[in-house]
Amino acid sequence: MTELWVERTGVRRYTGRSTRGAEVFVGSEDVDGVFTPGELMKIALAACSGMSSDQPLRRRLGDDYRTTIRVAGAADRDQERYPHLAESLEIDLSTLSPEEKARLLTVVERAIDSVCTVGRTLKSGTDVTFEVKDVGGE
Repeated sequence: MTELWVERTGVRRYTGRSTRGAEVFVGSEDVDGVFTPGELMKIALAACSGMSSDQPLRRRLGDDYRTTIRVAGAADRDQERYPHLAESLEIDLSTLSPEEKARLLTVVERAIDSVCTVGRTLKSGTDVTFEVKDVGGE
């Protein structure tokens, strides 16, 4: 299993890392070149939807189809949460008949609803635990 962690690199700045060698810069909205944690959550949702819909779209449109998935949602700062996230999959379906388009959209929505782990987690909620480990004596 891939291990994930963040390391503090400055005031409200972190670098997220994985044992697979990936890294992402995380920080406050006022810092250039970083994603906020909320932005990363939104990107994870959009990427998960894209990956979940890739097979049916590829099967119907070919391996080289192009798409952009946008995701938006303002934070409710009183509750410190995102009450609504809206995704939009932008794709050219002009080569399909209305019936083919309707069938493909149904298959795509089903695929995302059934295998997008991020979306399913956000929709259902999840238990999160937190602990502090004193590593001063190590």
